[in-house]
Amino acid sequence: MPWQHSLLLLYTVLSECESAKTQNLKRKFPNDFRFGAATAAYQIEGGWNADGKTESIWDHVAHTKPCAIDNCSNGDVAADSYHLHKRDVEIMRELGLDYYRFSLSWPRILPTGFPDKINEAGVQYYNNLIDEMLKYNIEPVVTIYHWDLPQKLQEMGGWTNPYIIDWYTDYARVAFELFGEKVKNWITVNEPEQICYFGYGNNLHAPLLNITGVADYLCAKNVLLAHAKAYHVYDEEYRPNQGGAIFISISAQYYDYEFKEYKDAAEDANDFTWAIYSHPIFSKYGDFPSSVKERVKAKSIQQGFPRSRLPELTPTEIETIRGSSDYFGLNHYFTFYVYRNESVKGLYPCPSKDDDLEVAIYQKEEWKGGQINVNKIVPSGFYKLLTKIKNYYNNPPVIITENGFATKRGLDDDDRVTYITLYINAMLDAIDDGSDIRSYTVWSMMDSLEWLGGFSECYGLYEVDFESPQRTRTPRKSAFVYKQIVRTRELDWHYEPDTDVITIDEGH
Repeated sequence: MPWQHSLLLLYTVLSECESAKTQNLKRKFPNDFRFGAATAAYQIEGGWNADGKTESIWDHVAHTKPCAIDNCSNGDVAADSYHLHKRDVEIMRELGLDYYRFSLSWPRILPTGFPDKINEAGVQYYNNLIDEMLKYNIEPVVTIYHWDLPQKLQEMGGWTNPYIIDWYTDYARVAFELFGEKVKNWITVNEPEQICYFGYGNNLHAPLLNITGVADYLCAKNVLLAHAKAYHVYDEEYRPNQGGAIFISISAQYYDYEFKEYKDAAEDANDFTWAIYSHPIFSKYGDFPSSVKERVKAKSIQQGFPRSRLPELTPTEIETIRGSSDYFGLNHYFTFYVYRNESVKGLYPCPSKDDDLEVAIYQKEEWKGGQINVNKIVPSGFYKLLTKIKNYYNNPPVIITENGFATKRGLDDDDRVTYITLYINAMLDAIDDGSDIRSYTVWSMMDSLEWLGGFSECYGLYEVDFESPQRTRTPRKSAFVYKQIVRTRELDWHYEPDTDVITIDEGH
């Protein structure tokens, strides 16, 4: 759309933000604030069986259920970053990024899933990428696990098998040994809710188990303990010499209430979807939220189970998990309204997490959406979420590890510009009101395979031509806007980029 129309949309949404601060047309960031962009291995690397890499759960789904992914797509080649890492680093330099968040592929490094065999070709790929970044003073922020579990481990139960706590810790230790001298920021696990509820309690992500109300809760306990054990291994054995930081990244969408009688329902929705993972780590006393424990236990007994379907955390396990993250890594995209009344009873499968929670969600028709319908522009929800995290957990240091907006293909992505600008503005409001937010990471640096959404959901600042053998990367308008924010350390409502060419900044 013409930029005047984009600006009109921006101010229309601004008028709904109910924040006096949004009237400022230029806003400065804290002096030490940092900016990055993110991707994940399966989504961009390709080379699915190259040079000794073995099958992941996503490879397995793509090849055995080929049309589970939109348009029968797969990540066999994707953006081909396995062969194009130097172009990826050029993009980082063009954007002027302080850091780049990427993930390691477990089966690329450990083909058997275990440390008995380390794939040197896979190790060399990541070393080449890291070294190219460091050459230009771009910091690697490395996610150890971003959903690509080795298929052989899945066949042994995956995240429902308690032995995965050791399997994952062994893998993390290999990563610390191989890359710890160069990598100073580690993310243990990306989005446990999506791993457990989407993959084990539903059929929205690999491995598509859909054993709801049981497998997802088993997964939750094991993911938390695996994360915590890897944290303590790093903290005790590697941090003294390597001097880095390690934390988890939690996907927290915000559940709000439009009517006061649904306040408790909204609280429960936040507890069941993200605080079930954050509360054990960041709260004063640890453990799962009391609302989750009470509701699941009551439902389980009603349904004839001899005990709660939510596995108990022992006192030792509670202490192991509590405090096991240097930052609150936060991924955020959506806001929903919640209600709970008689119409919700019996709405969901029984047993299931949804039935345990027993709420319905909705969004306002006037909220502007993108290529993914629920990905609507509601910056006030982001502000409320950040404030809730501050108040829930005594203001932990927060790193925004993902935030972004899906559009269709094309270079003029004004809606993404509006979304990113407004959400960064809401983040600045939260900082002004005392939230300890250290950095912001846009999802994503370039288009990628968006899991079951395939290539139809475009989150990238750079468009990737997936029809081209070269997988050409071309900057969208949002790339120019984000570059200006990073360069100036300033949010300028009046800025309108010249999108003819994007250049590499000095120093990058």
